[in-house]
Amino acid sequence: MNFISSETNLFIFNLFNAGLLALYDYVSVHVLFCLVPAFFLAGAINVLVSKEIIVKTLGRKAHPVKAYGLGALFGTLVEVCSCTILPLFAGIWKRGAGLGPAITFLYAGPAINILAVSYTASLIGWDIALARLVLSILFAVLVGILMAWIFKDKKKKKIEQLKNGSLLEEKAQFKENPVYQSVLFFGSLAGVLIAGTAPISGNIKYPLIGFLTLTTAVFSFLFYSKKELISWMKETWKFFWMIFPLLLIGVFGAGIFKAIIPREAFQRLAGQNTIWANLAGVLFGVVAYFPALVEVPIAKTFLDLGMSKGPLLSYILADPIVSIQSLLVVSKVLGVKKTIVYTALIIIMTTTAGFVFGALF
Repeated sequence: MNFISSETNLFIFNLFNAGLLALYDYVSVHVLFCLVPAFFLAGAINVLVSKEIIVKTLGRKAHPVKAYGLGALFGTLVEVCSCTILPLFAGIWKRGAGLGPAITFLYAGPAINILAVSYTASLIGWDIALARLVLSILFAVLVGILMAWIFKDKKKKKIEQLKNGSLLEEKAQFKENPVYQSVLFFGSLAGVLIAGTAPISGNIKYPLIGFLTLTTAVFSFLFYSKKELISWMKETWKFFWMIFPLLLIGVFGAGIFKAIIPREAFQRLAGQNTIWANLAGVLFGVVAYFPALVEVPIAKTFLDLGMSKGPLLSYILADPIVSIQSLLVVSKVLGVKKTIVYTALIIIMTTTAGFVFGALF
């Protein structure tokens, strides 16, 4: 009896330790140079960007080609992981972006990553890399269009009542800055995020981040009033408390799930191109979340272990987009119903794409 109890305690300890290790890896890699700049950028978008601009470019009445094209483009320009894109997505959604273009932006950020595509080509092959690029662009727009169509009965976008209702307070209307001032400020602020997530040498990265941070601070004091800056800080703090705790919970849970996945059984299943094998690849991407670009060497390991190219593509398509922690946050922003549909669409599309690709190639 004592022997069984010791084994049980060891199992629980190992699971808890796996969750803590996942948290450590996540915090050390993501928080300072990925999430912190993203929170500041999201807060600035929600306070300092005119609502009319968001509505005009990404709103329901905007031209579809323009709205979805810009949604994909904006997401592509900010090449980050699925967690880092969340505060930015919440920011444009709250400021009046239509559901479809906002979803396209949410999908495009982590999916249409040119660096990841080139890395995939060099490590795995151009067939998988090109399929990843083309399908990511297609799916980003298609998921957005389908979400907008499925929930088209909502004539006016209703922002979900978040638990911390303070996020729904109407923001004060501040004066409009000249375009060049906004471009300089938001360009330097976005530059901090881009530099922080770029795979460049620390000798270049850290001085560049410092320079851009200082530049952003100077521009903020030159271009905005004290009241505007205070509102920006308050909004950034609200985004942090809305999103960050859920991310930590999700990362901890993902670490535990990854520890109990029967890897040998998974590898045997994924060695053939069936619907179930492709679905397994997708679900593994959902549960076993990895930082941006890490999915590529993981996929190479799977390939060396005998994974079929169909399930491999399914995994690569799904892993950067959906994860437990990101879905927790999306459900808080959009609501459970929309999040379930969003997740289902991604799972169906990526599973099908991998199966077809595996059958053809």
